[in-house]
Amino acid sequence: MEMKSIYRNKFLGLVFVSFILSSCSLNRDPLDSYTDVSQGTTESGTQIVFKNKSEVDNFLTGIYQQMRDRQEHWYLDLLLIGDSHSDNAYAGTTGAEVVPFENNSIEGSNSVLERDWDRYLEDIARANRLIINVDSVADKSVSAADIKLYKAQGKIFRALAMFDMLRIFGSIPVVTTQARDITEDNIEEVYPEYFPKQATEEEAYRQIEKDLLEALTDAPANNNANKTLFTKSVARAMLAKIYAEKPIRDYAKVIEYADALTADGFDLNENYSDLYALNASNTDLAQRNTKESILEAQFMPGSGNWASWMFGRDLSNYDNAFTWAKWVTPSRDLIQAYSSEGDEVRMNEAIVYYVTTWSNYYPSSNYPFMFKLRSGMSSIIKLRYADILLLKAEALIQQGTDLAAAADIIDKIRVRAKLPKLPAATRSNKDALFNAYLKERRLELAFEGQRWFDLVRLDKVESVMNAVYAKDSGRKAQVYPFDQNSYSLAIPQAKIDQNPNLVQNPGY
Repeated sequence: MEMKSIYRNKFLGLVFVSFILSSCSLNRDPLDSYTDVSQGTTESGTQIVFKNKSEVDNFLTGIYQQMRDRQEHWYLDLLLIGDSHSDNAYAGTTGAEVVPFENNSIEGSNSVLERDWDRYLEDIARANRLIINVDSVADKSVSAADIKLYKAQGKIFRALAMFDMLRIFGSIPVVTTQARDITEDNIEEVYPEYFPKQATEEEAYRQIEKDLLEALTDAPANNNANKTLFTKSVARAMLAKIYAEKPIRDYAKVIEYADALTADGFDLNENYSDLYALNASNTDLAQRNTKESILEAQFMPGSGNWASWMFGRDLSNYDNAFTWAKWVTPSRDLIQAYSSEGDEVRMNEAIVYYVTTWSNYYPSSNYPFMFKLRSGMSSIIKLRYADILLLKAEALIQQGTDLAAAADIIDKIRVRAKLPKLPAATRSNKDALFNAYLKERRLELAFEGQRWFDLVRLDKVESVMNAVYAKDSGRKAQVYPFDQNSYSLAIPQAKIDQNPNLVQNPGY
């Protein structure tokens, strides 16, 4: 059978799939009134996507709302993967979609992974729509300077989404174009655009790097009064993070961009609790836009944040949604790590105890919960300076050229937590300092979705995770051992079934 005939035979099925995909949505609520339907064509036949500047502004507002309103993949699932799939936490509930992250029985049928795959690609597609079409606003009302500003923010958003997706799945499609409308006549040419192949991890990181470097020129400057924007500082923070990753590792650039954030005015809050605390009456967040916050999603009194229901109590509405077990329950191993270090400051901000009506992991009379999201007004901090500052310490340690400077960074983090500075023997020994660093990141960044990705980045998955089941009496029994194939999670099987160009990760 000729190739064109094969494509034509798939045409009706593809049209049906396209119809289904356009007829339902995973959105909890519509982000705005904009739809993906073309608004006609110009005299030259080009499709009109944005008629005027107001429509571009509305679309960009919708992109920013993604960071707030679609928390399943931006926050909830990252905590499940980052903390429950590491030694920091248990799954929390007995649901079949979350327990595999605790006992390492993840398969391609996992609904959490399928949701994340879909959501990140949807976000990337939204970013592409802005980046590609803002050049051709129909009424010519967008200036050249504004076009650069819009594109920069779109590229940062695309980089954020692609980075999270890449760290979860390893090999992902790198999509920077829009698929054209498909007809029976052009299906052979256009069909591959709907079913993209996966790029290598290095290729994906290079695309993220390209987006961030291009955005760095034209993105808005950091605004100390509004940390919700995709600014130059966000681009710098993300560049520091990607250059720490193995496929394009460049420790000199990690240090360069961490120092650039310091020059932008970022620093640690004097009090660790300022990042998470409510006011005395629990009617609002005590602080937003702190000097440590680089990018955050903000929620105001009255607007609510449903993700707070998933982890514990909403302190502003104490009994709301507290009749069912929560996700991401702090592990005994993490609690022991805090206790052994004498780290009461960070433990009290990360973990809180309540009386419950269930006892999945602990006695109901004294049950621990993740505490860093504690109300409907709490900010979700996507990027913060302590993370980037510690990455600088990692770079200095791995380079081996300035252990004293790395130790000074770790000490700065420890002193804020009211802990003693590192002993001289640790400061002067590379291996000992690296172990101290890894522990410091764990205690500092617990329940911020970082731990699993730290273990992956630093090749610690097997040594840490295969040992934790024996020493943590509360953890569900391990199903599969961790090995070199564990570093990337399963590509959703349903997506492989839909797209013949996708290949499952080894080990699944």
